[in-house]
Parts: sequence; C-alpha cells; structure tokens
Amino acid sequence: MFPTHRPRRLRTTPALRRLVSETTVEPRQLILPMFVKEGAAEPVPIASMPGVVQHTRESLRKAAVEAVQAGVGGLMLYGVPQTRDAVGSGATDPDGILNVALRDLRVELGDDTVLMSDCCLDEFTDHGHCGVLDEHGGVDNDATLKLYADMAVEQARAGAHMVGPSGMMDGQIGVIREALDEAGFVDTAILAYTAKYASAFYGPFREAVESQLKGDRKTYQQDPANAREALRELSLDLAEGADVVMVKPGLPYLDVVRAVAEVSEVPVAAYQVSGEYAMVEAAAANGWLDRERTILETLTSIRRAGADMVLTYWAVEASRWLRP
Repeated sequence: MFPTHRPRRLRTTPALRRLVSETTVEPRQLILPMFVKEGAAEPVPIASMPGVVQHTRESLRKAAVEAVQAGVGGLMLYGVPQTRDAVGSGATDPDGILNVALRDLRVELGDDTVLMSDCCLDEFTDHGHCGVLDEHGGVDNDATLKLYADMAVEQARAGAHMVGPSGMMDGQIGVIREALDEAGFVDTAILAYTAKYASAFYGPFREAVESQLKGDRKTYQQDPANAREALRELSLDLAEGADVVMVKPGLPYLDVVRAVAEVSEVPVAAYQVSGEYAMVEAAAANGWLDRERTILETLTSIRRAGADMVLTYWAVEASRWLRP
C-alpha cells in the first residue's frame, strides 16, 4: 500500500519550496535596536552580546546609515548616560544623550527609515527602575506618567517618528498620546510595549545600558505564567491610542504573539531580546548550531506566529542575507 497523499511532492526542489512557502521574512520587517553611550570616544563592545556595541555619536550615525542601506525597516534607539539620578532627569533633558542622538540621526537620515526611541526612565535612573519611586521604594505609577509624557514630547521634538513606552505603567499610552497631540506632534506614532514580561532573558541588555537595577520589576512587568493578561493589556493600549503593539520577549512567548496577532486592530511587533541573541551566538561560537540557519529560523518562527515586524540585533546581517 502506497500513501494516497504525498505532501513531500511540494518539498522536492528549492523552487517548489519557495513557491509554496507560507511565511516570509523581509528586511523591511526588521528593526535594529542600537545603543549610544554619552562621552564615549570609541565604540564599546558588549561582552554578553558579541558583535553589538555601545556607539559613540559618530559611530551611531555611520552604523545607522549602513543599516538603512541594508534595507532594515527601522531603528530603535537607547541612550546610556554618564550620570543618573532618582527621577531620570537625563531622559527629559533636550541635551540628554538620547535626544541628542535622535537629532543626529534625523538630520542624517531624514525620513529614509522609521526612527524609534525607547520612552522609559530605566536607563536614566540611579535605581534602575522604569519609574520614580515612592516613599516605600515602590514604583509610583501616576507620578511616572507625567515624566513619560515629557520624555515622549522631547523625543518627538528631537526627531523620533515613533516613541516606544516600555515601562508597563498603567495608562502610559493614553497620557503620552494626549501629551504628543497637545504639543502638536499628532503624527508621531506610539509603539506600545503591550505585553512586556518580567523575563530572565533581559540580562545582556542590562549590561548594554549599564543598568543600576537591584532586585526585579515583577510589580509592573507581566508574570511569565500569564497569557490572558496580555489580551487585557492589548485592549487597554488600543483604547488609549497605540499605533503598534508589541510582545517582549519573542521566542519564549510565541503563543502570546499569536494570541495578540489574532485580535489586534493594529500591526504587531515582537522583540527578539538580548538573551535570545546571546544564546544563539554562544551556541554558534561553540559549533553547536549553524549560525545563519538558526538566526533565520528564529526570525521566521516569530513572523509565523503573527508578528508584522521584529526587533532584532541581527537586523542588518539578516537583511543582507535576505535581499535578492
């Protein structure tokens, strides 16, 4: 007895496999996260993320141009300040490193890419939390919202096309939308970190931004055990005016990416975070994985789950592999 159905017929040649492929990854769908360090004289390698650096303002401009030439869809910028304080004042300072770097890139690139900015205080606070602290040492949600609003306006003024509130404060999207509109930045979009989990996969990122965090962020980031909660966060962010919503991390939360993508009214992003990057790089360096195949497979899996765009530290390299 031979099989009646032979699915393998459509796998026999590269041309056939290409013809029936259900999921594509294109450079325009990839967003490159970038770090810029205040006062750096030369790029500073990040030990836990081989190939990724804290840029100087000049090397940032050069790397950003190269990324755009490779075809990436956008750039997400993070600042690493020289000094920090309890309220993260460098985040709202027009001359703070993140705002200065945004101006640099907007002048350099204009509208050739989508310039995005991390709208959060954690890089700028001396305690490492995403908001200001109350008298008990907890994060004060509502006091933090005012600073997010000011930060978003400064980032828009500096040239960001899209601001990315990542602090998981209740009401952050609505407050930022109102502030942007009142300041005249009605066309500045908001990328909402809708489902950002209190994940162990952020470790290398904290080296990248020289985080001062002691303890954890479990009181405001999502519990890794919860999926329905992400849909509640989604409904709130949409109601408050999010233009794009995101799930972070990516690979460990593909079920959440799928659940969000199935009901979202706006485009869905996923963040392939630093820990995911570090694991693949370490395994490939030891010869345990085929590096290029693994990178492209991970990106494909995130796209297959439903993400319209992926933040990934491999954005430039993958874009070069993917371009015809």
